[in-house]
Amino acid sequence: MEKNKIFLTLSHNKETPLFSNSTFTRLSLLVGLGLILFVVETFIPRPLPWLKPGLAHVATLVALYGYGSRAALIVVVARIMLGAIVLGTLFNPAFILSFSGGITATLFMAFFKQYFSKVFSIFGISIIGAVIHTLTQLFLVALLIVQKIEIFYLMPVMILSSIFTGFVVAFVSYLIISKIEIISLNS
Repeated sequence: MEKNKIFLTLSHNKETPLFSNSTFTRLSLLVGLGLILFVVETFIPRPLPWLKPGLAHVATLVALYGYGSRAALIVVVARIMLGAIVLGTLFNPAFILSFSGGITATLFMAFFKQYFSKVFSIFGISIIGAVIHTLTQLFLVALLIVQKIEIFYLMPVMILSSIFTGFVVAFVSYLIISKIEIISLNS
C-alpha cells in the first residue's frame, strides 16, 4: 500500500479510505448533524450561562466509533468552525474556548478508545471527553479571561454536569451507532 493511502485510511479499518466518496458523504452528514444540534442548543434555556448539554458532541462520538480518530477530528473542527460562522462567533473568546475544548476532548477520547477500550465503554469515553472539554475551557477562562483563581470554585459543579451530559451524549450516540449497524446489516 502506498504511503499516501496509508495516511488516508481509518484507524480501525485499513481497507476503507478516509476520503472515499461514501465516507466523505457520511462525515459531511455527521458535521451537519453536529451543526444542527449545536444551533438547537443555543435555543435551550440554561440555568447557568456556561451550562450546555453538549449534544453536538454526538456527531464527534459517532465519527470516532464509526470512522476513527482522524474522522472525529475532522468532524469536530468542521462543526465548530461552521457553527461559529453561523452564529457569528468566529475567533471570539467563545470560539476559542469551544475549539480548544473540542479538540482536546476529541484527542483524549481517541487516546482512551485506542488504548483503554477494554476498560472504558462508549459511556466512559464520552464522560472523559465531557470532563476534559470542561476542564480545558475552565483553565482557559482562568488563564485568558478572568485571571483569578476563584473561577476554580466552579469546578465541582462543572464536572458533575459534565458527567451527566457525557452520559447523555454517549446514550444518544450508542442509539445512533446501533441503528446504523442494523441498517448496514440489512443493506
